[in-house]
Amino acid sequence: MAVSIAYLLLFLAAGFLVAWRILPDADGALLLPLGCSYGLSMLAVFPALFALLFGFGELAAVCAAIPVLVILLYALYGSAPLHRIHHSTDHGAMWICLAPLLLVTVYLLHTHILHAVDGTLHTGQSCYGDLPMHLGFIEYIAQSGQFPPAYPLLGGDHRFGYPFLCETVSSVFRVLGADQRTAYLLPMLPAVFAVFGMFWQLARRVLGSVAKASLAFYLFFLGSGFGFAYFLGSPEDFQSIFTGFYTTPTNYTVKNIVWVNPIVDLMIPQRATLFGWSLLLPALHLLWRFCYEEERRLWLPLAFLVLPLPLTHTHSALALVLVCLVGGAYTLLHAPHTRVVLLPWGGLALLCGVAWLAQMLPTVLAQSVDGQNMLRLHFNWVNNTGDGTLKDNYFWFYIKNIGIVYLLLIPAWFHASRKQRWFYGGGLLIWALAEIVVFQPNTYDNNKLLYVWHMLGCLLVAQLIVDFLASLRRVWARLAAACVVCFLGMFGSVLTIGREVVSDYQHWSADEIALAAFVSQNAESDALFLTSDRHTAPVFALAGRRILCGSGSYVYYHGMDYASEYHAMHTLYEAPDEATLSAWGIDYVVFDPSVTSEFSADENWYAACYPLWYDNDSCRVYKISS
Repeated sequence: MAVSIAYLLLFLAAGFLVAWRILPDADGALLLPLGCSYGLSMLAVFPALFALLFGFGELAAVCAAIPVLVILLYALYGSAPLHRIHHSTDHGAMWICLAPLLLVTVYLLHTHILHAVDGTLHTGQSCYGDLPMHLGFIEYIAQSGQFPPAYPLLGGDHRFGYPFLCETVSSVFRVLGADQRTAYLLPMLPAVFAVFGMFWQLARRVLGSVAKASLAFYLFFLGSGFGFAYFLGSPEDFQSIFTGFYTTPTNYTVKNIVWVNPIVDLMIPQRATLFGWSLLLPALHLLWRFCYEEERRLWLPLAFLVLPLPLTHTHSALALVLVCLVGGAYTLLHAPHTRVVLLPWGGLALLCGVAWLAQMLPTVLAQSVDGQNMLRLHFNWVNNTGDGTLKDNYFWFYIKNIGIVYLLLIPAWFHASRKQRWFYGGGLLIWALAEIVVFQPNTYDNNKLLYVWHMLGCLLVAQLIVDFLASLRRVWARLAAACVVCFLGMFGSVLTIGREVVSDYQHWSADEIALAAFVSQNAESDALFLTSDRHTAPVFALAGRRILCGSGSYVYYHGMDYASEYHAMHTLYEAPDEATLSAWGIDYVVFDPSVTSEFSADENWYAACYPLWYDNDSCRVYKISS
């Protein structure tokens, strides 16, 4: 663990010094989250680059540290001495604003990620679905060493069309010897801080006010719509928030409430979103200064920061492109057409275009072209039933889901300055595209674009609200109005976070943990296992081994055609034969409670034909390959 912590600190220190060089007059409250973002960017880039040469292993990890050390030394001892970090008059405001949500988030990470309870592993509501997939990807990349990785959730050779750099930032710590929980959490902690800190700094820069930045921060991260009203009918309804599975004021599909809380339902369970935002938000900060404050020199730091963004979070990369397009239009209309103005835009487009296409063409773009149910036209996100009709009135759907931020968007836009309107125009372009085009099989996942639109909307609405409150002469009126805004705009998310705090579900039993540990120690790195398609299959999730057919909740939404693997899985459990085993190259067959509950499995056939490789009270594994 000590080696992994030192390794992470090297990248974060280099990132901090890079941020200091880029913005030498910046306040420490800006440099710290920006430095985390640069450090995470390098953590995604350099191990992956060297893994292309040497495979994803210790050699690649060590080699990756060398250029980072060079960057650190150059930034520290460069030609010009570093200025002393100064503290602005509002230095403490960001820390006061961030502290409550940072503490809550860290606590939820502790209880939701591989939380050991009496020999079992537990999680919370929001991580029950996604965590096994991320754990499996991280472990597979680390233990197989194959890079770029193959897709481990299906037998055969399939493209890994998922943005896997959000996983390699943890795989590198597994390679360096950290345990799974430590490796998973280590990069998440600076990523959470980068997201929170850079959102506040973006709002502070765009709005020019600590109060407006702080309100925007809470409108986004603690904001919610009017879903809480569905739970006020009786004490039993209200209690169900804390006892049901996804019956919260921000995620209650029975009533078409789907605008989830960004912390508990996006940042904590969805690593791609978390690490994508940790790069996107500082990129938006630099873009604002580059485009709207005419700091043209920032084009190169911006490009360097977002180099790994497409394979970290493709939706964030697309969102940044759209915001840049609007920023470019603003520049063409309102800035002189000189080399000093236009060449930085060309450099940004060229550098990012080349680097991004090199990453995307063989991976996510190829998957978008030939994957199952990927790009398609679809109006009004999940409010569309799929047959052209809407579940709710178009405007009511967003009013009840987003709440006061949506209601105040139009007056907030008229209240904003010209530059702020243009900046928000990038969000409008994102919204317009996400409302008519779906980019993946799961229509719901378009929210990864819509939340960027919402981020920018929260900035304008916070400005409108603070200015309105300031216009009220009486203190009691300001306090009353502020309380109404906070209650209507945040009460639903407060309840949702409360639900996550008390949620507790077992992910893996002691027998499943023991099975995974034995597989990790004894199975070949490229072994293929026949298991059930339960999403928590420990052979994949905890041991990182390939399985014949993963859960449809993963492989379908990754755009994979898995009909053959699914049929073979059923055949090999219920009517097994040697020819089918050989055709798929099965090395091991697992029997556990999930198999017996899902299949009419013929374990006697395997027991008669193959040696028992492992067994405990509830799990048995037969070895097929000699």
